[in-house]
Amino acid sequence: MDSIRVFAGDCTVSFEGSRDRTQRGRVVVVAKPDRTVLVHDAGGYQPVAWLTRADSLTVESGPGSFGLVARAGDQTLTVDSNDVTGRAEYPASDAGVPVGSHPDTGDPLVRTNGSVVALDSGTEYRLPAGATVLDETCDDCGLPLMRVERGAPFEVCIDRRCDPLDDHVKDRFDGEWSCPDCGSPLRILRRSGRLLAGCDAYPECETAFSLPAGVVGDDCDCGLPTFETGRGRRCLDSTCEGR
Repeated sequence: MDSIRVFAGDCTVSFEGSRDRTQRGRVVVVAKPDRTVLVHDAGGYQPVAWLTRADSLTVESGPGSFGLVARAGDQTLTVDSNDVTGRAEYPASDAGVPVGSHPDTGDPLVRTNGSVVALDSGTEYRLPAGATVLDETCDDCGLPLMRVERGAPFEVCIDRRCDPLDDHVKDRFDGEWSCPDCGSPLRILRRSGRLLAGCDAYPECETAFSLPAGVVGDDCDCGLPTFETGRGRRCLDSTCEGR
């Protein structure tokens, strides 16, 4: 698991870049796993110096002292300790919306950055685009269910190994539509990480369309289905201008 490092003491802080400055005081220095560095003094919420997602971060820590250098492009933040009053390292994760707990370990589950993550173990369940995590849990494993629209709404487990979304979409839409180029059935398949409606005549016919996040509506002028999505109606063929 990632960790946040915290240092406190009498420090000299120098910043070179958009506005050169040097400051000294009893401050708290926070170094995050993404190489963001924050230097806080006694007042306000705004750090007195910072560098966000530095290209490089070097921390040297010895008995009674520490030093830090962070660089991003032509900007450099340097912290040198004159007197150390404390130092610590703490486990850290992204903060997210609570969505229950793991049924086996009791580990808190949070939704963040397109995933559901177990806070203590770091176990991650990647979510499809547009998925909504539900209050209900899976009858088989106890993890939360998610609602996903891929032609129709499906409620499946967030653990794709437990209840694969692809299987539900195949059961509903495999062979439902015809290839506009050769007339062969369009099969539901996953290729290069994408869920597709691809021509059954492949490789002779390479026609394939990504399934959008939405629900099937009427037929498009071209004969393919339209999808009602969060951005409005669109054809299965994203390049089609029909409605």
